[in-house]
Amino acid sequence: MQRPLRDACPQGEDTLSVGTTADRQKQLSLAAILAFAGTSLPVAALAIAISVQLPPYFAGHLGISLAVVGNAFAIVRLIDIPLDPFIGLAMDRTRTPIGRYRAWMLAGAPILMGGLFMLFHAPVGATIVYLITWLLIMYLGLSILTLSHSAWAANLATSYQERSRIFGVLAAVGVAGALMALVIPIVMSSMGKSNAEGVMAMGWAIIALIPIAVGAVVLSTKEKITRDHAEGHFQLKDYVALLTQGNVVRILLADLCVTLGPGWMAAIYIFFFTASRGFSVTDANALLAVYILAGFVGAPATAWLANKISKHRALMLTTTLYSVGLITLMAVPQGSVLIGLIPMALLGAFASGFGVMIRALTADIGDEIRLEGGKEQIGLLYALTNATTKVAGAGSIFLTFNVLAAIGFNAKEGAINTAEQIRGLELAYLIGPIFFVMLGGACFWGYKLDSKRHAEIRSQLEERDALYDETASLEGLTGQADAVYVGDDRKPTVSE
Repeated sequence: MQRPLRDACPQGEDTLSVGTTADRQKQLSLAAILAFAGTSLPVAALAIAISVQLPPYFAGHLGISLAVVGNAFAIVRLIDIPLDPFIGLAMDRTRTPIGRYRAWMLAGAPILMGGLFMLFHAPVGATIVYLITWLLIMYLGLSILTLSHSAWAANLATSYQERSRIFGVLAAVGVAGALMALVIPIVMSSMGKSNAEGVMAMGWAIIALIPIAVGAVVLSTKEKITRDHAEGHFQLKDYVALLTQGNVVRILLADLCVTLGPGWMAAIYIFFFTASRGFSVTDANALLAVYILAGFVGAPATAWLANKISKHRALMLTTTLYSVGLITLMAVPQGSVLIGLIPMALLGAFASGFGVMIRALTADIGDEIRLEGGKEQIGLLYALTNATTKVAGAGSIFLTFNVLAAIGFNAKEGAINTAEQIRGLELAYLIGPIFFVMLGGACFWGYKLDSKRHAEIRSQLEERDALYDETASLEGLTGQADAVYVGDDRKPTVSE
């Protein structure tokens, strides 16, 4: 006779109260989380470089046309994005003596460093082939690094509340990296160096930080590899089934939108603040530094809010406040840094919570998928969200740069644009981000995977994992495996 797994537990243990899973997990110390967060430093710095500094550097300093820059990023994404699911799937199936995600992080670091070196030292008038080649290599290394780090974080924290805490700290540490990417050009400018020299110095700093940060993670963090409970290899139908799950569709669309909105804004940030709002490049970078610095408060605050009102509601609230705050930028007087600080600080605080919530929600949905299917697919799930992030990143540059090209905006250093061209720039800067960010928050209307439901899922997963661990021990002693398996209904059962 077969009976459900929950019924196989000793009497009284199959009625665990909600929150038991969260209570079971020992909280990681802040020092341990900070060490693990090391990779967030170069990754966040690079995100700023890619979205804010590199496109204007290519178009302004190297003399590459706006259309070529936008098209190069778009083409690379078309090639690069399909690779992410295969990388994530390979991660989920990897077994090495040093762990699963640790091995991938060590492999991704040198690839990323090589691509970055060639991009930050691109020759004047570089061709689209050159840009595509080295952007592709850079993004491959970045994908490996970010996917392995996110999947590792999801397994490092298993409770609803602890995940909000860890991803909040990761985002806050990332703020330091992003701030570094902004401060270096400002410092170089104060020393009399050109904007191009400031960008190159930032590139060297990121390259140097990668091996230090990755080394801190792989040497200080333990890794637990979860056990698959379903037999057979991952097949195409499993991939299709994953993409048709309601919560997976929600998280992918939401991630696309909340990344595309700020990415759209970032792609033409320098142009907007200099040509429309009358700031110098140095002052614009200083305001952007405030925007990023606000994440030190915004990311942990959003994580705290999520544990009070739930993660999806926190995301919906921050997307709404961000959209309202974006409109207030048009009220900032020309060149007024002091007044500009206020909306930029608020916008930065709200935006910093987007990634925190998306990554934490993805981990929760990954638990739901593992319970239903019996297989670890968190690496694949993060690969899918990483793919939507890339689509958004490429889409923001492709769309905004081609829109500016269509209205005749001149992006060259020192160029003077007409009032009509500047008005088009302002409309492009505001309308796109507001539309997409609001749509991202709306994706979670009707979302049911709250802390109560997640605690139930974690309880069932822990019960199942405990039985499989016990089975492995018995098999080692007797040479025979206990009759624990996944039945045709894909629910764990035990023989009696």
